[in-house]
Amino acid sequence: MDISIIVPLLNERESLPELVSRIDSVMKDGGFSYEIIMVDDGSDDGSWDEILRLAGSNPSVHGIRFRRNYGKSAALYCGFARAAGEVVVTMDADLQDFPEEVPEMYRMIKEEGWDIVSGWKQHRKDNALTKNLPSKLYNATARSITGLKLHDMNCGLKAYRSEVVKNIEVYGEMHRYIPYLAKNAGFTKITEKPTQHAKRKFGKSKFGMSRFVNGFLDLLSLWFLSTFGKKPMHFFGYSGIFTFLVGFVMAIWIIVEKLVAQGRGEAFRPVTEQPLFFLALLAIVIGVLFFLAGFLGEMISRSSVERNHYNIKSEI
Repeated sequence: MDISIIVPLLNERESLPELVSRIDSVMKDGGFSYEIIMVDDGSDDGSWDEILRLAGSNPSVHGIRFRRNYGKSAALYCGFARAAGEVVVTMDADLQDFPEEVPEMYRMIKEEGWDIVSGWKQHRKDNALTKNLPSKLYNATARSITGLKLHDMNCGLKAYRSEVVKNIEVYGEMHRYIPYLAKNAGFTKITEKPTQHAKRKFGKSKFGMSRFVNGFLDLLSLWFLSTFGKKPMHFFGYSGIFTFLVGFVMAIWIIVEKLVAQGRGEAFRPVTEQPLFFLALLAIVIGVLFFLAGFLGEMISRSSVERNHYNIKSEI
């Protein structure tokens, strides 16, 4: 099969007939063998009934239905597991993504050798204040942390080589950072393609401003885990040693200064009356705790069943 198109959705019943019709038209015009996997993430507006109706009239339409809302990452994870196409495309169900972009993204992967082609909504049709500006700030932060020069990391329209989606795990709310997950798994041929963007035709957006704050926190978590996940002592150990040494040097300096002044018969402040001394003790304690945290993290990492899990590209 050429293409698997995964459509995660929540309460998008009105959009589905037009979306399937457009995808079907594009796929047939391009001569592609394809499947559409719709993942209903706990909809309560009759979306599943619409998926059943569409599947009854089009054998290329398949569906997965969650008992409750688990989030977009869970929907993509299940869709990736089921996808059988050589190229896997993800697309939102709200008709803001254009199925007409898919053939060119497919060509870029098959002929140019890219692992991922990410959509870039250059001219967004969203509200400039609530969507455009926060999105620009969010993507600028993501580029600086991940090292991926993508203008629209969170664009729902992406195309992947099948091998990519079969070798990454999308969980929590990490669907925003699939290119970064892929990069950490060794799939480094990542590019972007400017794509069209339409205004929402039916319903309303399921995402608020909180997604930008949550997205930033998720990005920091992902960066930390990818950098220090299998070597926690490199972070906590170094931090602990540095903090301990700073506190230790400060404490010794205060004590020596007091002893020198006392030996010369000069006036001096008792060590326990100096706030700096207690700050030094605090630094020593924090340093020890950091070091112990790194040690425990190292023990947990060494006992993990994933400690020797590696993605092998090829063997002979």
